Amino acid sequence: MKSTSTRSVVLAAAAGNLLEWFDFAIYGFFAVVIGRLYFPSGNPTTSLLAALAVFGVAFVMRPLGGFVLGRFADRTGRRPALTFSVLLMGLSTALIACVPSYASIGVLAPIVLVLLRCLQGFSAGGEYAGAATYLIEYAPRSKRGLWSSVISATAALGVLTAGIAALGITASLSEEQLTTWGWRMPFLLAAPLALVGLYLRLKLDDTPVYRELERTDQVAGDPLRRLARHSLIRVALVFAVTAIAGLGFYYLATYVVTHLTTVVGLDKQTALAIAIVGLAVYSLLCPFAGMIGDRIGRRRTTLIGGFGLALVAVPCFLLIGSGNLAVSLSGIVLFAIFEALVNVMLGVLLVELFPAQTRVSGSAIGFNLAQALVGGPGPLVAAALAAGLGLAVAPAFYVVVVALLATGVLWRYLPETAGSSLLDGESPAARSRTDEETATIS
Repeated sequence: MKSTSTRSVVLAAAAGNLLEWFDFAIYGFFAVVIGRLYFPSGNPTTSLLAALAVFGVAFVMRPLGGFVLGRFADRTGRRPALTFSVLLMGLSTALIACVPSYASIGVLAPIVLVLLRCLQGFSAGGEYAGAATYLIEYAPRSKRGLWSSVISATAALGVLTAGIAALGITASLSEEQLTTWGWRMPFLLAAPLALVGLYLRLKLDDTPVYRELERTDQVAGDPLRRLARHSLIRVALVFAVTAIAGLGFYYLATYVVTHLTTVVGLDKQTALAIAIVGLAVYSLLCPFAGMIGDRIGRRRTTLIGGFGLALVAVPCFLLIGSGNLAVSLSGIVLFAIFEALVNVMLGVLLVELFPAQTRVSGSAIGFNLAQALVGGPGPLVAAALAAGLGLAVAPAFYVVVVALLATGVLWRYLPETAGSSLLDGESPAARSRTDEETATIS
């Protein structure tokens, strides 16, 4: 058995998750260039929309990835699934950098691009729930919320890092250099980064919880069938929490830049810089949100975050739309405070709501369905509302509706899970063993 330390567990989960979200997000920052190269047309808008449609394809693939990789994690182990996930994401992202343009190989170019983007979405579908499960199954019982914040923060840091890379490349290269080869650089970076993530994850053993399932011969042969019989309400609860957290995250991570440029009228580099600062502040808020959840419970923290987002969304967009950099940033930070509360609790609820035998399957399915149906389309809905209603504050309406509806469901049905056992029906001896193993990394 491999020796395990707090540092190695947290680093492996954090690094792999950050790399996954860097790879997943970098496409969006270069959508304009990709549209010109792979979907040429007489209308630049048409090319951009085609490129963004390919970005959206990844969200369609995420539920399938969650379905397959979640089942794999419950049957084979948390670590093998996470190892495969980071390898697949790194490989598919690096290969995007190698795809010739439409001018070189014709219609084959966009076809290959779509296939690779599908692989990215498939990989991302298994990462978030798998990483949360791996980390929290190692976490001390009283600090699961704090440990969950690592997953939320590193997802934001992955997008932030992609934004910094895009900002640096765009600012330092000419338009011709950017179009010819510059945009490919961050995609190529995925290969060595994936090897780092792979190395870190291969060094670790599987979680104490999964090893106990193996030892007692309780690993589910068909976790999906078992999930359908016993845990569909829990999948629905994960869907509701993810609807709020996912929508808020994609507003912070992607839509803010669009809003600041197309609605507020800032230049792209200024808007990107504001968004990067906002994501950095959000990342710093995540550990505090985790500690709050450990102190007052998952249910109360989630409800405060959900109803809080519904309450502050309109004021936040009024501040963001002011045109003043400091005021705009204050609106983003206010939004980020409540988003952090929901997002960090989502990570720990993915784990605590489900029995160990179906944990990754159930959480990945609920999580990715909500991302595909609510969170992922969020920036598109926001842009349509702003354009259709002609109001800078209009994108907030979608957040208000989703947050009120989903939080209302959670207020009625979400149980308190803080301190719950992560081994369903575990014996006192099993509890003693897993607690001892957790204590060795605390």
